[in-house]
Amino acid sequence: MLENYFPILVLLLVSVGTAVVMMGGSFLVGPRRPYPEKSAQYECGFAPISRVRLPFDLRFYLLSILFVVFDIEAAFMFPWAVAFKDIGMTGFVEMLLFLLVLLVGYAYIWKKGALEWE
Repeated sequence: MLENYFPILVLLLVSVGTAVVMMGGSFLVGPRRPYPEKSAQYECGFAPISRVRLPFDLRFYLLSILFVVFDIEAAFMFPWAVAFKDIGMTGFVEMLLFLLVLLVGYAYIWKKGALEWE
């Protein structure tokens, strides 16, 4: 049975070997000419105004999490729409419950002011 996995092992070894050879070759052959401007912190084409390692505002994280949640909701709706005829009324009710939970969550974050940027 292990002979069935031999081609996968060969493919894995070839791919890892190729990556190691490419990275090693780049490291050995590539030019190394550091200078202060190249090593400086870069911020939108301008010199940094203050420290770069400042903590982000919590609203950035909150909005990104909300985006992911509603993006996943949209991703769930595509297969549901494709298989709508096959899943019948049970699938329709389950999707309505799923959307109801998301709607309640959306109303909650709207009421809490999580979408405001002031």
